[in-house]
Amino acid sequence: MQPTLWDDSGDILNEWAAWQNAQGLSQRTIAERLGTVRALFTATNTNAYTLNARSIVRYCARPDLTASSKASYHASIRAFTTWMKRARIRTDDPADDTPRPKRPRSRPRPLSVAQVEAIYRAANRHRTRVYIALGVLAGLRVHEIAKFHTRDIDTEIGTLIITGKGGATEIIPLHPDLADLARHMPTTGYWFPPYIGSNDHVTRAAVYGAIKGAMRRADIEATPHQLRHTYGTELLRRGANTRTVQKLMRHAHLASTQIYTDPDWNDEQAAIHTLRLTPGR
Repeated sequence: MQPTLWDDSGDILNEWAAWQNAQGLSQRTIAERLGTVRALFTATNTNAYTLNARSIVRYCARPDLTASSKASYHASIRAFTTWMKRARIRTDDPADDTPRPKRPRSRPRPLSVAQVEAIYRAANRHRTRVYIALGVLAGLRVHEIAKFHTRDIDTEIGTLIITGKGGATEIIPLHPDLADLARHMPTTGYWFPPYIGSNDHVTRAAVYGAIKGAMRRADIEATPHQLRHTYGTELLRRGANTRTVQKLMRHAHLASTQIYTDPDWNDEQAAIHTLRLTPGR
């Protein structure tokens, strides 16, 4: 008789989590992967031993999922099934017989400088203004802002230390405006301790909600991650080369940065305006 999810799959997921920790993956990545696999088991009434290709396809083909979500979920499931075969928990890999969802090519959605300034003015707390500044002047992701620590900034040398996706740590130059804001921030511990509760720092959701609230008050439909898009786009517009922007945005691959070099709206508009329908005009 095959083991059931109740008596064994939980232990298998814990073992997979330990393996990912040994890999050096971030806790956020591990938690997201585990959440996806648990949801897969629940939605398809399967477990580590009974999971099959049909269940994976059915789970990833749900019409309510975006193309990006389908690709992300499938990647997490594939990581799990590949590990199970490698760990000799199963002799087969059920994901081998499933189609790999195509991840759509993303395109940056930067905000204008005027929009960023409006959002900054609409922030009703100093803390929220610092969130926004870290996003648009240092390119920090929301979860990186949440865990920003006093040890991550050196105003004398002028550097920021950022531990981002995959646990990679980079050092980038400190923007003078962030150095000014630092004078009004804690000198020890995390910059953003929670208002209530015992966590060391605010949650990603709290940072997201605060920035999103400022965007709503400014009557601008956007997401907090677009501050990072603005950071990368403005660096290129102001003359930084692609390699420099790759380093500042902490992209592992240059291809991730090159999407910011696509022609922007003004370039496209200027190109179209060169066309003529009537000869001589």
